[in-house]
Amino acid sequence: MDLHANLLGEPPATRLPDQTEPREALAAGSAPSEVAARHPSHSAAWAALAERALEAGDPVTAYAYARTGYHRGLDQLRRAGWKGHGPVPWDHEPNRGFLRALNALARAAGEIGESEEEERCSTFLRESSPEAADALS
Repeated sequence: MDLHANLLGEPPATRLPDQTEPREALAAGSAPSEVAARHPSHSAAWAALAERALEAGDPVTAYAYARTGYHRGLDQLRRAGWKGHGPVPWDHEPNRGFLRALNALARAAGEIGESEEEERCSTFLRESSPEAADALS
């Protein structure tokens, strides 16, 4: 018996492929703006830019960066077989960029008064990965 089989009929968890070069560049301390310029599909670079902008008190810039990372992540999720719902596990490192961008988008939306977008993104995050929602809160 497969102890990890999904008995509830949910779609399987989506695990994005690893983007080794940009991941390693960020881990080595490269500027997120440089990584995003060289690897514009890497959601973690956009998430890092959004998080820095939020910390600097610039929610409009954060919103733009987060939305870019979010949409780049959605593209990758779809290519990986995601059908618009289902788990996106936080414990799978390549998923974290998308999940962080989604969280930053919710935060930035809240800071600029876009409450419907804040709620939509917060709900999407919690439904995709309760672990990410907990870790990022």
